[in-house]
Amino acid sequence: MSDDLFAAPAPPRPLADRLRPRRLADVVGQDHLIGPDGALTRLLRARSTGSLIFWGPPGTGKTTVARLLSNEIDLHFEQISAIFSGVADLKKTFEQARARRAGGRGTLLFVDEIHRFNRAQQDSFLPVMEEGLVTLIGATTENPSFELNAALLSRARVLTFRALDESAILALLARAETIEGRALPLDEEARALLARMADGDGRAALTLAEEIWRAAAPDELFDQAGLLAIAQRRAPIYDKAQEGHYNLISALHKTVRGSDPDAALYYLARMFDAGEDPLFIARRVVRMAVEDIGLADPQALMIASAAKDAYDFLGTPEGELAIAQAVVYCATAPKSNAVYTAWKEAMRLAKEHGSLTPPKTILNAPTKLMKSEGYGAGYRYDHDEPDAFSGQDYWPEQLGRRRIYHPVERGFEREIAKRLDWWERLRKERRRE
Repeated sequence: MSDDLFAAPAPPRPLADRLRPRRLADVVGQDHLIGPDGALTRLLRARSTGSLIFWGPPGTGKTTVARLLSNEIDLHFEQISAIFSGVADLKKTFEQARARRAGGRGTLLFVDEIHRFNRAQQDSFLPVMEEGLVTLIGATTENPSFELNAALLSRARVLTFRALDESAILALLARAETIEGRALPLDEEARALLARMADGDGRAALTLAEEIWRAAAPDELFDQAGLLAIAQRRAPIYDKAQEGHYNLISALHKTVRGSDPDAALYYLARMFDAGEDPLFIARRVVRMAVEDIGLADPQALMIASAAKDAYDFLGTPEGELAIAQAVVYCATAPKSNAVYTAWKEAMRLAKEHGSLTPPKTILNAPTKLMKSEGYGAGYRYDHDEPDAFSGQDYWPEQLGRRRIYHPVERGFEREIAKRLDWWERLRKERRRE
């Protein structure tokens, strides 16, 4: 009797694999690439795409589009992963492509997670790309500008895949229900929640759908609470060392600068929820206080610094509230980058004119020789002058007096502007005397 009779049945293919599109038109959520006027559609009209880098979040269709693209341009599809491949694997792949070309067939080489190759490994693609031995399509979830060689990027076009929006996820779920021949046991609110929980990842949405079908008893219908109990909450997509880290801190900084405390709290909560180092966030809030608020509200720096100290003292989760309070204070404070701008100008002047000597009047004369050379001569002690202001010129003679700090008409800087205007009037009066 054949052993095949006792072989275990093959496990069912995952839903995401069974729903993999068979035509580019079936790919959801990437109309900017494969729609009628999409970037990839235009390339396909020429029947030659050149090498490409697909950049986007997980589960957005990068591998699927690459596979379908090979059919469109009639190339053999070869897939490798940078996680499991080394130099020897690359050489073997290139040799196979060379033999294939000798037989009259070209190769589309799809490299998943291409950013995981080191710089030397990335360089190995350059000669085969220039030779036209392979059409390279590299997929990456990380910003190519940070992770890929400039030489590689110069030979490939970057196409950005977008996280699937809620409508695209819902379309995927509807397609899954058609394939399965049954509806998801979710009420409308739970269905919408499932689409949001996928974080723009189509594969994740379908995996969650499978979990729901497995968990449901006959005729059972889950509400939002039931869905959350089954899914046990999916971790946010966030890598503290990579793109998500920089995107969220940038979003937090810009919403504080834009005086939107509600959006600022949202991005702050996302960072805490993802496990970001609270002291990293606190340091950035201090930076916001000095860069975007400055002397429009001098209290902002003190509150931001106090929040950092409070977190040090209280820890998680109590200390998070102190950072949230500082974020709200900074978001609602009057804004000024006048000191920030003045400092950049001062640094520019220092670099360009760093060898100029200050006026001798404001230099000390610790020796008789320096005193005889005029060091300190003519200096007027401001506290002995009317209004405690002498109006002297403190700039190097070659530069002349300059104005690089321009306070804004907001918050406390309005008062500083009044003082500066008053001192400027006094300075002109002192010069006339």
